[in-house]
Amino acid sequence: MASSPAVLMRLVASAYTVAEKAGTIVRKVLQSGELGIVEKTGANDLQTLADRLVQKSICASLSKSFPKVTIIGEEELPAEDAEEELLENGHSSLILQKSCPDQYARLLDHVTVLIGIAYGGTAIAGVINQPFYNYQMGAGASLGRTLWGVLGLGAFGFQLQEVPDGKRIVTTTRSHSNKLVIDAVQAMEPHDVIRVGGAGNKIIQLVEGKASAYVFASPGCKKWDTCAPEAILHAVGGKLTDMHGNAYRYDANVKHMNSAGVLATLRNHEYYLSRVPQVVLQALPSD
Repeated sequence: MASSPAVLMRLVASAYTVAEKAGTIVRKVLQSGELGIVEKTGANDLQTLADRLVQKSICASLSKSFPKVTIIGEEELPAEDAEEELLENGHSSLILQKSCPDQYARLLDHVTVLIGIAYGGTAIAGVINQPFYNYQMGAGASLGRTLWGVLGLGAFGFQLQEVPDGKRIVTTTRSHSNKLVIDAVQAMEPHDVIRVGGAGNKIIQLVEGKASAYVFASPGCKKWDTCAPEAILHAVGGKLTDMHGNAYRYDANVKHMNSAGVLATLRNHEYYLSRVPQVVLQALPSD
């Protein structure tokens, strides 16, 4: 794929269309009122009917068009054919897919569908769909938007903005905090802290000028959480690393957990990296 940009762009175009379809699925599940919520590993790790349907739709649609692509989804689902209405009809690479509708019973603007594309261990393209974007406008509003980006090409679907000079605003986890996370956030000496759900949502905070840094000094985030957001962030000159400043790899056989946390910035990455406490670095050894 590295020598075939046309193949990459066809894959990105398909991922964009599939992500839009996934957003429609998420909205339909919420409208039905049948969320189908089950616990995976605990009360903070939930799976909804939308999670299951979205993953089936994405995997089946992209596999049909790109049979040589390796696709890794978040949910452990039984192998079965997808219903026709879930399909979006429209080389060796890796696609990491995640949907976050488990949050939509509470916080619609945190919901995202992520499709990341990696090649040679590097996140090279990403698509983020927000099914409920614009929901605050009330009944009749047009819902949803899709952001996408490709390394060397740029990122689209949003207006790139930066936090005003001199302001340090940190975005971090809303529901998975601990002492290490708190210590790392405080060490950045932020003027403000925003706590929201979803790695994709936090990267959107960075590229739309609502936050300066995404700080998560804890294991918990996984490759399907960061692949698409990282590609979009890197496409506009930002950076995502572990808390040591090392890049994550997205090979097909790499372990899924981002064990050394996540530090992401649109600008001034080295400053925030220099502020990470030693106690955090010792507690989160780099892979």
